[in-house]
Order: sequence, then structure tokens, then C-alpha cells
Amino acid sequence: MIPGLNPREMAKAMKKLGIKQDELQAQQVIIVLEDKELVFNNPQISKVDMMGQVSYQIVGTPEERSRTVSISEEDVKTVMEQTRADKKSAEEAIKKHKGDLASAILELQS
Repeated sequence: MIPGLNPREMAKAMKKLGIKQDELQAQQVIIVLEDKELVFNNPQISKVDMMGQVSYQIVGTPEERSRTVSISEEDVKTVMEQTRADKKSAEEAIKKHKGDLASAILELQS
């Protein structure tokens, strides 16, 4: 906000400029990155529509979670049995599919 400008005047000015802002109620927002997730619990979210261009502003403190996949020997064994692949290929397929055994099996069977 602009200091000294009351909220009602600010809303009028934004409306004249074609800017519409709504507050959204959310319990959690998760942003998924390549190697980690940013998790915002009870964030403040503003949806801003400026002449048809919609953007979201998230305010809060994120918690970081790792996205590394842990692979159990049991999972590797299952993929190897289903596909007759060697251990290294089974592990690589499981990692590639982020722990999804069905997708790993289908890839190795094709």
C-alpha cells in the first residue's frame, strides 16, 4: 500500500487502472522445483488481474522439502523380476520415474 492513501481511495485508483485484486483463502501452497519443494502453510495469497493478465502473490515462510527419491532393494528387485533388467537399469528407471515402479517397469519392457 501507499502510505497516506486510504484503502477506499486505493481501490478506486486500482479500478481506474483496470486492476482487480482478490484475497484467496488457502491452507497450503506447494511449489515443486526440480530438486525440492517449497511448502507454504497458511499463506496469504492475493490474486491480481491487471487488464486480463492474472498473477498470484504468495506471502509466508516456506518450508523446504527434498525431492530425492529413496529406492529400496525390494523396489529394485520387483522391477528386475518384472522386466528381467539388470540392477543398474532398474535403479536408473526407478529414479527417472521418481519412484513410480509401474512407469519404470513399462519403460524397461518397451
